[in-house]
Amino acid sequence: MVDGSVTISIKDFQNFLKSAEKNVEIRDNFRLAIKEMQVFISFLASRAELEKYVGEFNRQSKTSTIVFEGTVAKIEMKNDKEDIKEI
Repeated sequence: MVDGSVTISIKDFQNFLKSAEKNVEIRDNFRLAIKEMQVFISFLASRAELEKYVGEFNRQSKTSTIVFEGTVAKIEMKNDKEDIKEI
């Protein structure tokens, strides 16, 4: 971090605040989508053998990994392990 100060217009500051609010909304929607996908994958796994498909997905995916904790599927982001703990 660098200490210092910046001067910006009120309009730019308000746009910055709106952007931060939108970012929180997008992150919340993303977390909800992950939870819903976890439920769906868990549902599918209880009815079909998905291990080879999940393994292939995990091998090819650059951003996420599907892991099973018992019969519950969890989606972990490869580049964001800290945030995924909150999901």
